[in-house]
Amino acid sequence: MDQIATASAHPGTQESLARLADVAVRVGLNLRAGQEVVMTASIEALPLARLITDAAYKAGASLVTTLFSDDQQALSRFRHATSESFDTAPGWLFDGMAEAFRRGAARLAIVGEDPSLLAGQDAALVARANRARAQAYRPALELITASAINWSLVPYASPAWARAMFPELPEAEAVDRLWAAIFAATRVDMADPVAAWDSHNAVLMARRKLLTGRNYAALRFRGPGTDLTVGLAEGHAWMGGQSTALNGITGNPNIPTEEVFTTPHAARTTGHVVATKPLAYQGTLIRDIRVRFEGGVIVEASASTGQEVLERMIGSDEGARRLGEVALVPASSPISRSGLLFLNTLFDENAASHIALGQAYKKCFTDGDTITQEDFTARGGNSSLIHVDWMIGSAQVDVDGIDIKGAAEPVMRAGEWVG
Repeated sequence: MDQIATASAHPGTQESLARLADVAVRVGLNLRAGQEVVMTASIEALPLARLITDAAYKAGASLVTTLFSDDQQALSRFRHATSESFDTAPGWLFDGMAEAFRRGAARLAIVGEDPSLLAGQDAALVARANRARAQAYRPALELITASAINWSLVPYASPAWARAMFPELPEAEAVDRLWAAIFAATRVDMADPVAAWDSHNAVLMARRKLLTGRNYAALRFRGPGTDLTVGLAEGHAWMGGQSTALNGITGNPNIPTEEVFTTPHAARTTGHVVATKPLAYQGTLIRDIRVRFEGGVIVEASASTGQEVLERMIGSDEGARRLGEVALVPASSPISRSGLLFLNTLFDENAASHIALGQAYKKCFTDGDTITQEDFTARGGNSSLIHVDWMIGSAQVDVDGIDIKGAAEPVMRAGEWVG
């Protein structure tokens, strides 16, 4: 079957795919008439990219520009390129993307990469290539992390992703199972997906307003192998679900999403924590991550598999050993209830509470629309070339909010909200 021509053999997939495209444009981007769209996608995601293009133009887009990638071409570099070439990245391309964002373009990324694409490749070369890309992409990324534009991520069930998740199934059946999980998680299988997202966003908004009002000084996570206190940045605000960009457009950066999240203080995390799910990173599945923090910095880190990749990740730069995000997700979230390990952060981070190493978000401050870089840093915001989420929550983990006087009150018990 031509995987470029069709998404799946399942008869309901094409209709649902069109509904996902509609959600991407209307809920994810909330695209405005006259806006340009810069979209990135794998060539395997062409069916969804075409439908999103249709939906964007129907919504009044002035221009949709799609940049396609190809897994085989990515592998070709590792098989045939010279070693010195791995410190090169297309800065000219990313500069162009940043300029498009400055001119008001929206950003949409279709994700669904092969989790094991770079497995077996030289880890040092993978790290060098990713570092070069991160450095070149920084001007564009800073506009995204500062919420200067409306942007969103949406999934596509690539055959490689489906095979990684369901290795025991024939490929066509694996793809159909992954699509079914995607459509459920993105609320596309509901009678009115846009209305369902409105209701879901209202629930997340109520939760984040409550937590922002509590103004905790720290969160404490306790569970098997975990006793971690995450200090929160001064003047932090909780986000989740809908987000209003500096251009005034309110959209959903992540489709799907179940989290509420905020900015930790880069120097105020202490204790030890274990991952409750594996982390798929740079083609490697890192299992059983264990780290210990002192003064906000990881001082010990280990994993049962992927140790070298973990060490290279936290060695990316000084900020890579510090937290840039802490997020709360109930253990009963729909993605958690699915029982699936998606091997994709967009999904797995919405199955459990998590932390992220690296870059923090300016929008997670009460004055995030005006905060300067100097204030961002002074109040605890972390800066880094990376932002990597990994899961630390489960039905066995409790979370307390610690107020400025050191008093604790329950926020989550056995992975579920209290109150």
